[in-house]
Amino acid sequence: QVQLVESGGGSVQAGGSLRLSCAASGLTFSSGCLGWFRQAPGKEREGVATIDSFSSLKYAEPVKGRFTISKDNAKSTLYLQIDSLKPEDTAMYFCAAGVQWWCSLRNTDFHYWGQGTQVTVSS
Repeated sequence: QVQLVESGGGSVQAGGSLRLSCAASGLTFSSGCLGWFRQAPGKEREGVATIDSFSSLKYAEPVKGRFTISKDNAKSTLYLQIDSLKPEDTAMYFCAAGVQWWCSLRNTDFHYWGQGTQVTVSS
């Protein structure tokens, strides 16, 4: 049974930083695609960042230069370092895993999802 458990969300002021974590179990962590998505109230879920099995990275344009995705295969943990937070970054952030080695920012390419962790940024 695959489980993805996010943590690290919170309420911060604009310009602040957060580090999100996603602890994974029940899957071969090093061989699939891993990603972070977010969903703001009233909006569709959007891809934020992905890392494939060769550790190649993809970022959505709005977060380039501010968000950094990484993983620790030994700990089966995915991370998202978020710097220079903006109010428009406010959303529920989800960790996701795909069984294929390659990655896209499309949520339809991911097979497993966590429950999410809330990030709220005040101005």
